[in-house]
Amino acid sequence: MNLLSTIALAALAFAPAAPAPQVTFLPSEGSPLVSLRIQFNVGSAHDPAGKEGLAALTAAMIAEGGSEEMSYGRILDAFYPMAAGLYGGARKEVTTFVGDVHRDNLDAYTAIVVGLLTKPRFAPEDFERLRNEAIDELTKTLRGSNDEELGKWTLQTRLYDRTSPYGHVDRGTVAGLRSITLDDVRAFHAANYTRARLHLGVAGGTDRAYVDRLTRALEVLPAGGSAPTLDVKQAAPRDGLKVTIVEKPAEASAISIGAPIAVTRADDDFYALAVANSYLGEHRTFNGKLMQDLRGKRGLNYGDYSYIEDFIQEGGGTFPISNNPRRVQYFSIWIRPVPADKTVFALRAALWEWKRLVDKGMTEAEFEATRSFLLNYSKLWVQTPSRRLGYAMDGVFYGRDDVVTELARRLPKLTVADVNNAVRKHLSFPGFEVAVVAKDARGLEQLLRSGKPTPITYDTEGTPADVLAEDREIAVFPLERVDVRIIPVAEMFEK
Repeated sequence: MNLLSTIALAALAFAPAAPAPQVTFLPSEGSPLVSLRIQFNVGSAHDPAGKEGLAALTAAMIAEGGSEEMSYGRILDAFYPMAAGLYGGARKEVTTFVGDVHRDNLDAYTAIVVGLLTKPRFAPEDFERLRNEAIDELTKTLRGSNDEELGKWTLQTRLYDRTSPYGHVDRGTVAGLRSITLDDVRAFHAANYTRARLHLGVAGGTDRAYVDRLTRALEVLPAGGSAPTLDVKQAAPRDGLKVTIVEKPAEASAISIGAPIAVTRADDDFYALAVANSYLGEHRTFNGKLMQDLRGKRGLNYGDYSYIEDFIQEGGGTFPISNNPRRVQYFSIWIRPVPADKTVFALRAALWEWKRLVDKGMTEAEFEATRSFLLNYSKLWVQTPSRRLGYAMDGVFYGRDDVVTELARRLPKLTVADVNNAVRKHLSFPGFEVAVVAKDARGLEQLLRSGKPTPITYDTEGTPADVLAEDREIAVFPLERVDVRIIPVAEMFEK
C-alpha cells in the first residue's frame, strides 16, 4: 500500500460522510508530469470588514508556513529533489494552490500537500513573517517601486468603492493586515477550507484511481457549507472622467483607464468582444491598434493594451493567469508609463482610439485578420497541462467550456457585424474612471480641467503626414466633465 493510500484510509476512519467536491480531471497518459490545482471557493472578496487581507494571508500561511508534521524549511528540503513546490494565491472569489511534480514522486509530494492543506502549522513566527511580507508588498512594492501595478490597483479600488467586496487589493490593506491575529487565520481556515467549497483539479500523467485517493485524503477537511453569497454589485457607470492622481516622485506617468462592463465569459457577447479587444490592444502584442499607434507610430512608451476582464500577468510572461474568475468585470486600457509632459496627450490618444472603434467599428478586412490572429494566438494560452487545467476549472465557474475551446467554436461563426454590434452595445461608455501615477499632481489637475489642447512634439523630424494629422485631432479630443481627486501615495491602500 502506498503512502497516499494510507493517508486516505486514515482519513476515512474518522471523517463524516462528505459532500462530493467538484473535480476536473484532464488525463494525459504519456506525460511524465502531474499538475494539481486545489481550489476553494473563497477569496479576498470574503475578507471580513476591518480584516482586509485575511484570505490572502491564510493562503500564504498554508503554502509557505509548513504543516503540523513538517516545518516550512523541511518541506522546502523535501520538495527540492522533486523539483516541485506549492504556490497559493487568493483572488477575488477563489483561492487556488498550484503545483507540478514528476509522476514518480507523486505520492510523496501529495502527502506533503495534503498535510499543508488539512493540518497547517500556523506557527507564530511564520505568521509574523508572512504578515510583514504582505504589508511590505503594499507599502514598499506597490507604493514605492511598481507604478504600473499602483495605477492598476488604484483604478480597481476606485471602480469598486470600499463597501464593495471587490473594493480592496487582494493582499489587503495596511490597517486590515495589522488587525489580523493568528486566531483569525485559524478561524478563517476552519470556516472556509471545507469539502463543500473544494474544487479539485488534476491533469497529466496519472489516472482516476489517484484522483479518488486524493479526494479521500482531503476528506479530513470539515464538511462545511457553500460559500456565503457575495453582494457584488456591478460598479456604477461613470459620467465624464473621474480622475484619481496618485502623487509621488515619478519621472513618468502610469495611466489606467476603466469602466464597468456587464459581460463575462458566461455571456455570448463576450466572445465577440474578445475579437474587438484583440484588435484594440491584446496584452504585449503588436496586433492591437493601441500598441501600433501609441508606441509604434509615436514612440510614446513601451506598451499600450486593453482588456475586457481583469487581467493578471503570469510571472514575467505574456499570458494571463487562470483561476481569476469574477462574477462582474470591467473594461480597461493600460498605458505603460509615458513622459510627464505627454501624459494628457497619451490619455487623449487612448480615448481617441476607443472612440474610433465604437463609432466606426472594424472593417471586414480588420475583422478577418484579427479573428485569424485570435484563433491561433489563444491556443498559446493552454500550452501546459497546468494552464489547460486552470482554464477548464474557470469554465466550470462560468458554466462554459474553457475560454480557448469556446473561442475555437464561436469565432468561425462570428461576423464583423456581430462584433461591431457588441462593441456599440457594451463599450459605449458615458465616462471612465482614470488613475494616474504622477509627480506634479496639481499641474496635471489644472491641465485636465482646462480642456486646453495638448499637442505632441517629436525629438526628430520625419513623422509621416497622416500621423501628424491624427495628432492634431488627438490634441483637442474633448475631455468632458473632468473631476479630479489627488491622493498622496503614502495614503494608498492604508485602510
